[in-house]
Amino acid sequence: MNPNSFDLSIIIVNYNVEFFLEQCLNSVEKARQKLNIEVFVVDNNSSDGSMSMLERKFQNIKRIENKENLGFAKANNQAITLASGKYILLLNPDTVIEEQTLSLVFQRMQADQNIGGLGVRMVDGKGIFLPESKRGLPTPAVAFYKIFGFSKLFKKSKRFGRYHLSYLPEMEEHEIDILSGAFMCMRKEVLEEIGYLDETFFMYGEDIDLSYRIQKAGFKNLYFPQTSIIHYKGESTKKSSVNYVFVFYRAMVIFAKKHFSQQNASLFSLAINAAIYLRAGIAIVQRFIKFFGPIIIQSAILLLGLFALTYQWQQREITFPQAAYQLMIPTYFIIWTLSYLLCGAFDEPFRVSKQLKGVIIGTGLILILYALLPKELQFSRLYVLIGGLWYFLWNILNRLLKNLLSGKGWHLNRKVKRKFLIIGDEEEVKRVERLLHQTFSAISSVSAVAVHEHFTGAIGDLRQIEKVIQELKIDELIFCAKDISARQIIQIMGDVKSEEIDFKIAQPDAQFIIGSNSIDNSGEMYVLNISTLNRTSTLRSKRLLDVLFAGLALALSPILIFLFNNKKQFLKNQLQLIIGNKTLVGFYRNEEVKDTHLPQLRKGILNPMDGNLGLPNENMDKVNLIYSRDYSLLKDLGILMKHWKNLDRV
Repeated sequence: MNPNSFDLSIIIVNYNVEFFLEQCLNSVEKARQKLNIEVFVVDNNSSDGSMSMLERKFQNIKRIENKENLGFAKANNQAITLASGKYILLLNPDTVIEEQTLSLVFQRMQADQNIGGLGVRMVDGKGIFLPESKRGLPTPAVAFYKIFGFSKLFKKSKRFGRYHLSYLPEMEEHEIDILSGAFMCMRKEVLEEIGYLDETFFMYGEDIDLSYRIQKAGFKNLYFPQTSIIHYKGESTKKSSVNYVFVFYRAMVIFAKKHFSQQNASLFSLAINAAIYLRAGIAIVQRFIKFFGPIIIQSAILLLGLFALTYQWQQREITFPQAAYQLMIPTYFIIWTLSYLLCGAFDEPFRVSKQLKGVIIGTGLILILYALLPKELQFSRLYVLIGGLWYFLWNILNRLLKNLLSGKGWHLNRKVKRKFLIIGDEEEVKRVERLLHQTFSAISSVSAVAVHEHFTGAIGDLRQIEKVIQELKIDELIFCAKDISARQIIQIMGDVKSEEIDFKIAQPDAQFIIGSNSIDNSGEMYVLNISTLNRTSTLRSKRLLDVLFAGLALALSPILIFLFNNKKQFLKNQLQLIIGNKTLVGFYRNEEVKDTHLPQLRKGILNPMDGNLGLPNENMDKVNLIYSRDYSLLKDLGILMKHWKNLDRV
């Protein structure tokens, strides 16, 4: 056999999904069997450590590292050009394939020379069948039924169910129109004949276009359910986002203009554009209500309470100045709110200590401001103290009411502890249990089921999983990929008929446990994390500091600007802080210092290396790591105090 000729070339386009990529490649390695396979990973300028992981763990993988995000089509084409396999498999990084998947697919393609493309049965992270495993051609009528919900209402109808061919049996082989780009196996010679992926499409629609061209060339596309894969939908993009709605449906317009008649394409384009703005509008309203609704109600109650407090002074014939109602009380409310945000008092887990810290700092700032005000605006220090007490007490009461109404009882911060069941052999079960305790705090119990040989502590075997789940009321199953096959994992996920059970997979020799609970959510993981900067509350506080500092610096710029040599850059930096393109203090970066496992921060004007640039690179890495691990706002303020002269840095 020619060493440069392969049975199969697998191409994976990666963008910032390091852990999913590692899991995917582990499953590919197990599925190689006797096939002569080459694997390409095309990276679209990831910044999450994906390439470092490949260097450490998958040195036989052929890598293409792009310096920018070229999109799905162009990245795949880069590898297809270099591939020498008889068949080309486009595979998403957020997938797990069975051990027999590649050999079964290869054999089926070999058995029928008329098969131009092949797709397999896909399930999501809960083992639920993904309807996009088999799709029909999105003609204007089919797209209309899909966009306006008819395909979901009448799944078994041959007329309305054509988008996902939902009237065809899931477990039977069918000739279909459209394959999914998540797993798309094609003959290389067919691709040479019809052309590669159309690079007009950036992220969506290229699989539809390519599938259609395969059919037009006289070949058939096959849905092949004799093997299944897990597809954790939504890792490279959030499917509920407004941007997804625009990009996906715009791709449909490109497809229509390319393949349909001008009249049909115009009709399709009109319907799609109507759907885009309808869906985008609904998505924006839903997100606004979901995120801002509770905040608006909470703020209104707090602000109304502050105004109501003035009634007590009016009873004693003490009149507040009009400016108090129009300016001062709203300003006090804003200061208390910002103080709460900076202290993380609105974040989970709820802590009374954070509430106290927030209100004390806010009240202190208000009293300082109060002392600087003209006498006519100094209406009452006692009001400030009572107002702070109201702000604190209402947030406590609001939390109690929320927990009571949600069934958590009369508690401020009652954690819902979860019951875990680990499926694997003794050594791996113990390793995963340690990792679980290190990464997840709300644990009620951890039990184990043996895969091969029973061990002390195991409460059953694979045949008893459903019984164990019911008796122990398990919340989450964790599969040890070292001990149990992907085929068994998919089988168990399908057998467990409970929406309440979550599933995750622990990869061998990896410090993460990963999974996804629904097709609408991005993946979840338990991963060792020693960085304070990974916390949402910390990043929010850091962002608030950036904005507040930049606002103050711009307000005082007529004076401050004379302290800097590069006056234009100083002003530009403050604007960059406000719009979020920079942060006040970030990591030190150069070509040699690239610790990709650090949290993602925007470029800093200042950095923890200021004044220490003579250190060797390994020490620079340590300085970045310590800054990330021990981060606090005081650390940023300390760097600012020492190195403020560098605020005009490019």
